[in-house]
Amino acid sequence: METTKARAELEHWRADFMGRVANPLFAEALFDRVPDIVFSVKDIRGRYVCISDACAERCGLKNKAAAVGRTAHELFPRHMADRYVRQDERVFRTGRPIIDNLDLTLFNDRKPGWCLTNKVPLFDASGAILGLACLSKDVHEPGRGGLVDERFAATIDYIQAHHGERLRIDTLARRAGMSAAQFERRMRRIFQLSAGQFIMKTRIDAAAERLVDTDQPIAAIALAVGFCDQSALSRQFKQVTGLSPRQYRQLQGLANPAK
Repeated sequence: METTKARAELEHWRADFMGRVANPLFAEALFDRVPDIVFSVKDIRGRYVCISDACAERCGLKNKAAAVGRTAHELFPRHMADRYVRQDERVFRTGRPIIDNLDLTLFNDRKPGWCLTNKVPLFDASGAILGLACLSKDVHEPGRGGLVDERFAATIDYIQAHHGERLRIDTLARRAGMSAAQFERRMRRIFQLSAGQFIMKTRIDAAAERLVDTDQPIAAIALAVGFCDQSALSRQFKQVTGLSPRQYRQLQGLANPAK
């Protein structure tokens, strides 16, 4: 296993390398080659700094440059833009990422469809939030019936908002308007996870954020994100990440010395 000193040296090398990259928009160029993924960067006022080609095409723009300085409400239907803005404000307020949100979007043919959205905050050298980066991947729905509707999407929102509570699969299925078996099938088709695995992933993600962003005791984090005690969190966390919560906190502290 790497020593603490070796890990610190690697993190210093990585930060120095990225600091010398002359083209900070390289990610935009990469995602231009992937038509079912939308990439964008916004400043803290919600103005687009850059977008990928797929996003420009879906918004009916002549080119990517036409989006620079504009906001979601200028590019997307109001009901979509309202949700995007609420998400952005949450990232800016909390400094925490949004992971696997199920959202309505526009597909390449300008028709509405569903996507999985991930947003991460962008910080300056002092630790202040500058904006965010967003990556949305289309959810392809083979067949005529479709896999996603508003009740199903609202149920995913509920899981992500209430992951610290006891969540029963049959209750979640009823909330989504389907049987438990139907709910499980849709979860596997969309997320490649069972409903139980998705809940566990959501709790582990929340624990990881708290381990890095707060000084809360690990036992308190375990209870806050839905585990019965610290040992249950530690067991599941190590199974997923290969590290104990304490080791993860220490390593991330080296990677993010400003926090």
